[in-house]
Amino acid sequence: MTQSDNLAFDAAHLWHPYSSVTQPPLLHEVVSASGVYLNLADGRRVIDGMSSWWSAIHGYNHPRLNQAAKDQIDKMAHVMFGGLTHDPAVSLARRLIDLTDPALDYVFLADTGSVSVEVAIKMALQYWIAQGKSQRHTLLTVRGGYHGDTFGAMSVCDPVNGMHSHFSGVLAKQIFAPPPQCGSDEDWHERDIEPVRALIAQHHDTMAAVIIEPLVQGAGGMRFYSAHYLKALRQLCDEYGLLLIFDEIATGFGRTGHLFAYQAADVVPDILCLGKALTGGYMTLAATLCSQQVATGISADGQGVLMHGPTFMGNPLACRVACESIDLLLASDWQQSVQSISAQLQSDLAPLAKQDLVKDVRVKGAIGVVELTVPLDPHMDWLPAFIVDQGVWIRPFRHLIYIMPPYIINTQQLRVLTHAIAQIVAAVSEKESST
Repeated sequence: MTQSDNLAFDAAHLWHPYSSVTQPPLLHEVVSASGVYLNLADGRRVIDGMSSWWSAIHGYNHPRLNQAAKDQIDKMAHVMFGGLTHDPAVSLARRLIDLTDPALDYVFLADTGSVSVEVAIKMALQYWIAQGKSQRHTLLTVRGGYHGDTFGAMSVCDPVNGMHSHFSGVLAKQIFAPPPQCGSDEDWHERDIEPVRALIAQHHDTMAAVIIEPLVQGAGGMRFYSAHYLKALRQLCDEYGLLLIFDEIATGFGRTGHLFAYQAADVVPDILCLGKALTGGYMTLAATLCSQQVATGISADGQGVLMHGPTFMGNPLACRVACESIDLLLASDWQQSVQSISAQLQSDLAPLAKQDLVKDVRVKGAIGVVELTVPLDPHMDWLPAFIVDQGVWIRPFRHLIYIMPPYIINTQQLRVLTHAIAQIVAAVSEKESST
């Protein structure tokens, strides 16, 4: 099939993320990928600023990850996890337990990040059911959050500004606090946690857990906030006997400058969700870790089994690649790589803050965000093609132009990305001024 045949069939039959079939998005066919580059069917090569939605931290077509997948597929690609086990799953669990806090010593291997959140919610609810307190079934979270597209995960996403408002009438009713107002580098004040404190004091008798994305609110708005907020949240959960869930699907494995974002606050959740970069972007896999208190608490009555079991749970191929990805990360100087990316993002993007159209420029680890004063939706008819013409792959949304490049990116490649962001701002500004 030719490129035009594939694109035509795709437009007529394939659904893409957050897209309409009556107004299909502009697509670019990728034929291969290597390092930080995506090679397109039309002969162009673009630098990926998205790491395939946070996941491809080592870049593409990495020889060690390729070899791990090849070695494993000759042994077995998959075997059910019910009643069976295998070395890739056990080895991955060992690594995750060794990397995270000693309090997190049970691992549930899920299919995707959304499913890991579903499992975390089930853990919290089943914990209280086993304690004879089934009335504790609501969760508290903050507005501006995003935790996935499945129904339990949707219920704790922002109910107004999130992507799931159509389903508000059928989702579980959760408790929402205002988003954190304390910036990453701002002074901490106790008043920053007061809205959460008041809601917990009012509803704790029916509340099972608090769930939050630590340090970075991702797809809900790319906001960064103070680690002190997490400390205060942990103290409140301890005071009122609530479980604390951290969704580190996006922030895990070094993206914020810490291996896990919770380490910046020196606090530990009761339940931890991991995904995205877990396999280096090679396979779909996620994990939900929990404390012994949660794990044994679910079985407190001697009959409490965790009611979840995906068909591809503990997939050997994905687990083996995840083991290699973790080993590859730890063997690299990832801290220096993220620090260098962060410093360059700061210096390259800071001048854009002077632009009239720019509301804010912010950087956290290997994440760079330019927030505009106008929404980008009216420009999406021409903007995707314009971006690829700059030699980059960036996917803006709402008011935000953001990148989270692979850790292997070099200075020159990153400058192409930051220059493209400046070109996007200039082009949008010109279009806005002409209307």
